[in-house]
Amino acid sequence: MTFAAQNHELDHNENFSPDDVWLVYDTRPNPAGIQLNAKIEKVNVTTGETQVLYNFSSPSPYGPGVGAASYHPFLNQIVFLHGLEDHNAANPYAAHRRTGIIIDEANPEKHVYMDSRDVRKPYSPGALRGGTHRHQWSADGNWIGFTYNDAVMVDLEAKTGNKHDLRTVGVSKRLGPKVLVPQDGSAEQIQGEWFSAVLVRVVPNPSPGSDQISRAYEDWWIGKEGYRRPDGTWQRARAFMGDLIAADGSPITEVFVVDVPDAIDVPGEWGPLEGTDVELPAPPAGALVRRITRTEDRKYPGVSTVPRHWLSSSFDGAFISYLAKDERGVVQVYLVSPLGGEPIQATNQPDPVQTMVRWHPHERLFSYVCDNSLFLARVDEFGVVSEPVRITERTEETPFAHCWSRSGDQIAFNRYVNQGKESFIQIFVAENVE
Repeated sequence: MTFAAQNHELDHNENFSPDDVWLVYDTRPNPAGIQLNAKIEKVNVTTGETQVLYNFSSPSPYGPGVGAASYHPFLNQIVFLHGLEDHNAANPYAAHRRTGIIIDEANPEKHVYMDSRDVRKPYSPGALRGGTHRHQWSADGNWIGFTYNDAVMVDLEAKTGNKHDLRTVGVSKRLGPKVLVPQDGSAEQIQGEWFSAVLVRVVPNPSPGSDQISRAYEDWWIGKEGYRRPDGTWQRARAFMGDLIAADGSPITEVFVVDVPDAIDVPGEWGPLEGTDVELPAPPAGALVRRITRTEDRKYPGVSTVPRHWLSSSFDGAFISYLAKDERGVVQVYLVSPLGGEPIQATNQPDPVQTMVRWHPHERLFSYVCDNSLFLARVDEFGVVSEPVRITERTEETPFAHCWSRSGDQIAFNRYVNQGKESFIQIFVAENVE
């Protein structure tokens, strides 16, 4: 779909427009180079026409950095991360210095900040203090999930030498209470439009054998409506990876679920929503965290963190997908219910699975990359997984960042293409994939 001598990074997001006509992407110079990127673009999947949606007018080598764009599920709006505008050598783009920005294609020059940022005491409930990224719309468009790093904790770690800069996950609510951030004339204080809260409490030194989490990350919405409780009701929730310490003292990563309460403005048991000088913002009441997998006794315990991947979920919330090593030490796809229970090994590939799992928007059909090819597999009502089907030929360069269209008829993905003396990330589309 793309041919220009620049990168076109999909970045594991919801890249298709609501009508499946466009794909949104960023143009970072390399996968880790968001700091140097100033543009968000889109490409027409029929004509190949490209358009610039956002272009920061005065970038520098220190930022601000923009990227990781996702389309709203049914409006022509796009959310993406944006570094702070007061970027310089002393304060460059960083994980704790970025927010979410929303633009409407009808007026892309006018943007709004999703999350408020308040790093001046006293801090404000509903505002955060640092860096949100990996912004993901909920199916109804009223929530955005994100991964979070806190600027106040970064400063505290620098002052004390103790570990305080801990990654966690949170959400922003469109219809939450109004947040008012005191302004001081700097770009550090940001007035956002949505109410935000951290969902998961993290600690620097988890007790061995406990369910205490030191890092919460690689998160995803569960289902379009959440997951179904045993009583038949639905619960909005996020799945995430959590790092903890096994009973033998070894680090391990497991699958967790956090319930997202309707009201995220009610403080919970761990402290104020806005945080303190020595504590991260605390989760709201009702943000119940449950450990879903317990894999210490497996030959290769834990979720595989190589390749890097995100958890994902079937459209109906019945399954969370993740990667882990089988008994041979080969990375495979595994499925587990948000209610817990024994995980299902969903693939038995001779070669390691190379990417995260992406799900069809309204069928229990999932895709992944293995042997430098896209594969599909289907899950029936009993949780039985079909034999995988290879849908693209093996290529020298590995496909990555694949994404289903809203209709489920297409899958877009990235692949490096050699162009002269350089290689660029281009976008490809597989059609009629069902």
